[in-house]
Amino acid sequence: MNLTAYHAKFLAYDLTIRKPANDINKFTASLQDAQVDLNPHQVDAALFAFKSPLSNGAILADEVGLGKTIEAGIILSQNWAEKKQRLLIIAPSNLRKQWNQELMDKFFLPSVILEAKSFNQMIKDGVANPFNQENKIVICSYHFARNKEFYLKKVTWDLVIIDEAHRLRNVYKASNKIGNAIKNALSERKKVLLTATPLQNSILELYGLVSIIDDYVFGDLKSFKSQFSRLADKENFDTLRERLQPVCQRTLRRQVKEYINYTNRYAIVEEFFPSENEQKLYDLVSDYLQRDVLFALPVGQRQLITLILRKLLASSSYAISGTLSALANRLEDKISEHIFEERVESDYELFDEIKDEWTAEADEDNFPDNTAVELSDEAVAQIKDEINDLKSFRDLADNIPFNTKAEKLFTALNKGFEKLSELGANKKALIFTESKRTQEYLFNLLSEPGKGYEGEVILFNGTNNDKNSNNIYRNWLEKHKGTDRITGSPTADKRAALVDYFRDEATIMIATEAAAEGINLQFCSLVVNYDLPWNPQRIEQRIGRCHRYGQLYDVVVVNFLNKANAADKRVYELLDKKFKLFDGVFGASDEVLGSIGSGIDFEKRIAKIYNDCRDPASIEQAFDELQDELKDDITERIEDTKKRLLENIDEEVREKLRIDYEKTKGYLNIFERNLWEVTKYYLNGHASFSNENYAFTLNKNPFPAENIHPGPYMVLKPKEGQKKSEVYVPDDTNIYRVGHPLAQRLLIACKNSITVAKELVFEYPKNQTVSTPLENFIGKQGWMQLSLITISAFDEEDYIVIANTTDDGEVIESGLSARFFSLTATEGEECNLPYHTKNHFKEIFINEQENLVEKNTKRNREFFDVEIEKLDQWADDMKIGLQKEIEDFDAEIKLRKAEAKKMLNLEEKVKAQRQIKDLEKKRGDKRRILYEAQDEIDEKKETLLSDVEKRLQQKVGTKELFTIKWKLI
Repeated sequence: MNLTAYHAKFLAYDLTIRKPANDINKFTASLQDAQVDLNPHQVDAALFAFKSPLSNGAILADEVGLGKTIEAGIILSQNWAEKKQRLLIIAPSNLRKQWNQELMDKFFLPSVILEAKSFNQMIKDGVANPFNQENKIVICSYHFARNKEFYLKKVTWDLVIIDEAHRLRNVYKASNKIGNAIKNALSERKKVLLTATPLQNSILELYGLVSIIDDYVFGDLKSFKSQFSRLADKENFDTLRERLQPVCQRTLRRQVKEYINYTNRYAIVEEFFPSENEQKLYDLVSDYLQRDVLFALPVGQRQLITLILRKLLASSSYAISGTLSALANRLEDKISEHIFEERVESDYELFDEIKDEWTAEADEDNFPDNTAVELSDEAVAQIKDEINDLKSFRDLADNIPFNTKAEKLFTALNKGFEKLSELGANKKALIFTESKRTQEYLFNLLSEPGKGYEGEVILFNGTNNDKNSNNIYRNWLEKHKGTDRITGSPTADKRAALVDYFRDEATIMIATEAAAEGINLQFCSLVVNYDLPWNPQRIEQRIGRCHRYGQLYDVVVVNFLNKANAADKRVYELLDKKFKLFDGVFGASDEVLGSIGSGIDFEKRIAKIYNDCRDPASIEQAFDELQDELKDDITERIEDTKKRLLENIDEEVREKLRIDYEKTKGYLNIFERNLWEVTKYYLNGHASFSNENYAFTLNKNPFPAENIHPGPYMVLKPKEGQKKSEVYVPDDTNIYRVGHPLAQRLLIACKNSITVAKELVFEYPKNQTVSTPLENFIGKQGWMQLSLITISAFDEEDYIVIANTTDDGEVIESGLSARFFSLTATEGEECNLPYHTKNHFKEIFINEQENLVEKNTKRNREFFDVEIEKLDQWADDMKIGLQKEIEDFDAEIKLRKAEAKKMLNLEEKVKAQRQIKDLEKKRGDKRRILYEAQDEIDEKKETLLSDVEKRLQQKVGTKELFTIKWKLI
């Protein structure tokens, strides 16, 4: 198709106009800009969160596996495109890197993780508030957000995303310190809460989550309880459902199975019995850790270090050996605590994170502290004995030639690969260990000649500084030199290089917990838990690297089980049977995982059993008690309530999603085609194009003053029946999209181009087989004028309005007129718009502008009515709560007066009357509060009215784009 400058200008404006909040095509540019497949429920959820400019946010409660992160990414992308770039993500600490990576990989959005070290460094460098970032989305953990509440509150956030938001479900309790700190810091900001489990144990949790978004959806806790604690009453139930619908949206897997394929999990258990020396080492170290007084462990961290030692002990003799040496050295050389921590962290990479999580939780189970022990002669002797013990344990560990579990790894891999072969999946295995020393040991073992995996194994950990990883990184940099694949961050690029190498070259990746954060390995479907964490959420996160949205095959999960260890057997039983982590449909563990909060308490309970119980009988008893406590938190009643409260009828949802899908898909196709055509027009003479696969290479930079990659470039435009993720992109190719700097630059250039009034001759295609309305104008000619109308009220909206008439006076409406620019045209001579046509066009524009303003006003009026109705309901709730309290006082006063009358003793009568008087005073106070509450309600309404009045001062701007005299042949 041959475009003119007028085509390019029209299409450039059309590609960048801002659409209303409730327009189904609002996110088209964001979808085209992102490396995500179009799934209608995700667009629907993003639109729900945006639907009203007066809304304070939403709870997106889709079932697990439906891509709530992608929904949030679409919302963030849209904000970013609209220059609303004060964006914050609060997530569990173990998900921060995942967010960081996915924002860049899928949405090309830059972000920064704020944690204690980086925050303190920025403060030291003179940054007043490190949360106040320019051109970066801020990511932090729950605990960090709580600790930095003061700084958090100082930023005028455009939007806050809170992931795994069910962690804040008890915010209505004063004891919930983290929840209340976050709620207080972000009370005036728009928030989107992501959780698959918004209701787990009590209807009050919904009250808590909703209150984080907006304190005015419901009244106070007392009024909520009085109205909604007994949902057997259909009227109350329907009222609550109605109140929740504007703020909470939930879609189920079964409602979207037409668009998303779900795979299963298969569990393989590889059992083993340790050798005699391995068991001896375990028993000796375990007895050591149970001593009343230990001098080697840092003061105040005994419980934490004990947990890590037990995990290293279960991992391998190589893992525990180094830490035993560090403990002995600490006692001998009086090594400072922070150096000891560095030594532990060098092997156990999660040390800092677990330390943060454990110290942030209420720690009621402290072990005996050794701070009170004075270094008497007897204590010095005990220290020497402890040093000797630690060295003997280390020597025993060093003299164990091989680990039984490691030898069993070969058997487990054979079983796993055999299953993958049955499934038709790639021969790839992801092995997880909790220790870097174990990781090195397994690498050397698997890489031995004759073992079958020589040259096919790579490592992945928090540093990735081994020789093999550095070679892979150097080769990757050379391969992608001059492309957008290189981000400039060595850490991120090295991770990407290792993932690419695993996908294309290696068979096995041995990873520490660092790989459970921030990388997606859908091309692999065998996960081996060489060491098994005790926190169920960490296990789910590990498996989720492979078993996630986009996985084509069923995923095989291999776990090792020490048959000689009674506690290990019971832990595995809990993780398998209770938490259902290892088999079944994708995400089956979601409900249960959500019910245990952070998982830290569960991990602590397990650690306590290991430390306190000294024989199989006590271990069995302790686990029986724990299992009894872990009876299903989610009762059938709660499940039924959740379904009826938060879920819509399947057929209704499916039909809506189907219609929206067709609309969005059609508009996205047009959007991508128009971007391609504008790009071809502007880069004509600067680039070589391949229409077949939407690719081009820059031969000459059209913007010499800017650093533009030469290419190649490719638009991710799927063919019919294909998904975006299935489009093959060569490694050296830049992904071209509307948000790419080159696209942004040339769109601006097209919009700013000088387009004087000219004649354009449009050519109707001679091979057109389907009749279109434009056919009626073949052989005719007329005048056309394009203008951009911008309306600023609650939001800013753009409209391209086209005034178009034939020479014989027929008016062609704006939508049909736009179709002219889908035809090839040639430019003719310059011309002048006739005076009478100019006046006619002025009338058309005035009428169109009035219609648009009226539509905008009507829509804003509806938004306003929703807010006022919400405030009225809140006012009624507050009155209900206070009136209930007054009624309770009335009843009690009446009862006390009746009792006082029956009293014969004068002293008792006086005392009773005093109590009645106190009750009457309290009742009076409540009545006064009721009146004050009414004043507060009126004040809140007045504030809303004033805000709306300001924002309703509609500003309407118009800009003439160009005028043409047209002819259609």
